[in-house]
Amino acid sequence: MTTAPSAPAEPGQMTHREILEALTGLLLAMFVAMLSSTVVSNALPAIVTDLHGSQTGYTWVVVATLLTMTATTPIWGKLADLFSKKLLVQAALVIFSLGSVVAAIAPNMGVLIGARAFQGLGVGGLTALVQVVIASMVPPRERGRYSGYIGAVFATATVSGPLLGGIVVDSPLGWRGCFIVGIPVAAIAFVVLQKTLHLPTIKREVKIDYLGATLIMGGISLLLVWVSLAGTNFDWISGTSAGLVVASLVLIGAALWVEARVATEPVIPLRLFRDRTTALATAASVMIGVAMFGATVYLSQYFQLARGMSPTEAGLMSIAMVGGLLVSSILSGRVITRTGLWKRWLVGGMVLVIAGIALLGTIDATTSLWVVGAWMAITGVGLGATMQNLVLAVQNNTAPQDLGAASSVVAMFRSIGGSAGVAALGAVLAHQVTGGVKDGIAQLVASGKISQAQLEQMQHSTGDIPKISELPPAIRAIYEGSFGEAVGHLFMVAAPFAVVAFLCILFIKEVPLRTTMGPSVAESEIDAGAVATGNPADYPGYEVEGAGDAAEAADIGAGEADPVGRSR
Repeated sequence: MTTAPSAPAEPGQMTHREILEALTGLLLAMFVAMLSSTVVSNALPAIVTDLHGSQTGYTWVVVATLLTMTATTPIWGKLADLFSKKLLVQAALVIFSLGSVVAAIAPNMGVLIGARAFQGLGVGGLTALVQVVIASMVPPRERGRYSGYIGAVFATATVSGPLLGGIVVDSPLGWRGCFIVGIPVAAIAFVVLQKTLHLPTIKREVKIDYLGATLIMGGISLLLVWVSLAGTNFDWISGTSAGLVVASLVLIGAALWVEARVATEPVIPLRLFRDRTTALATAASVMIGVAMFGATVYLSQYFQLARGMSPTEAGLMSIAMVGGLLVSSILSGRVITRTGLWKRWLVGGMVLVIAGIALLGTIDATTSLWVVGAWMAITGVGLGATMQNLVLAVQNNTAPQDLGAASSVVAMFRSIGGSAGVAALGAVLAHQVTGGVKDGIAQLVASGKISQAQLEQMQHSTGDIPKISELPPAIRAIYEGSFGEAVGHLFMVAAPFAVVAFLCILFIKEVPLRTTMGPSVAESEIDAGAVATGNPADYPGYEVEGAGDAAEAADIGAGEADPVGRSR
């Protein structure tokens, strides 16, 4: 008789209470990772001024963390398949904390950028490993009930980061305090995990793919340098762009060859992409990254430059989108846990994302804030039903030995898509705003509404955005109108990417969520005879510590042979 899913009685399985205790430490770690970016956003102008930095330095304070975080995400994921996940999360917390200390005491921009790059190593680990550890603790069927907590952390970090950053910058700590505030949280997370996280120890022969890891990091780093700096430090179509793209493609091509033909334990096992769900979910993640990060990151700029809000007020406006994401994440997770069906939530979520982005494409500097908030809420609801559940679909089709690699691949490609979207749409935004302002000012000069002195005051070559509140009213109106119209246009540009993500999701085959930690017979690469016998010798390279008992091995085999979607 089929019953509602409950915690499977598998060997080494944690109880619901133990999971919640360990989850506290994991969510604190995730909060630290997310906060590291949002809390610094309002401090960047003060940092560049105090350390006598340039606009290029301003960019690299952000790009440095992004590079190392994205490039190392698959490596952390693969390490999670080889070593203790608990120790890896704690190591990532230590790396993050050390980078934060150096950033807080940085005497110049060079040291700060280096510290941010080192900090990104830890952020990449936390981003990849938290998802992997949760997947290791909880079967896919039960995992939905915990996704609401992840959504809550995302919402809290997104909303509180800019607010906290503004408060800290204005306090006696100054901008350096923004790098300090996360350290106590990281320390608490470290201690909580030490006391509460108890996963089964897996013994495997470890062979690290150093060559593949180096080539992957190099290829991704060059790609992100190009999409992050093109259009500002050099033209999109230029010798520098061509050199970076060619070098990136050569390194990525070499990495694919090493992963397919040379590596014994590849960082990114290419066999993962033989699974249709993994391949389509990865493609959808890239498109969602472009559409979501590429467009929504400029909403803060819209509120500050087109609507005259302070950074704190702009942060409060994000509650509309984050609130929708939180509610949707909790609701979809709980229903998925009860039913075991997830594709309808992905499809429905992407429909709402497309609708929300298209509606946001209609905004300008005069649109009612209530209307803007409503369109943001619709987008947030769609994202809440899509982001976590896309990862869940991949994890459900992945064998335990590849869980870390598969989870991190989805996160990595979403980050790459987001980085490319931010850079490309940023170039579109800059081009449109520049053109709109030039045309507007030319009309003001022609009509005699601004003087020659005011015009000369506006002419500068630094590329800095002027302080809107200090501009003459007529010029201020031009800037606000140009930014408002340009940001609305960005969402229209982003909408087709969301449509492509929707099409990818439509072709994903739904496999009801497992109630066990191992894959189903249909999805596993383990030989059917090996599953039936439960003989440890039939699981090459894997030995549950202390699992010499044949009966325990048989229990594990029987658990993995349990039919998909059936309660044990």
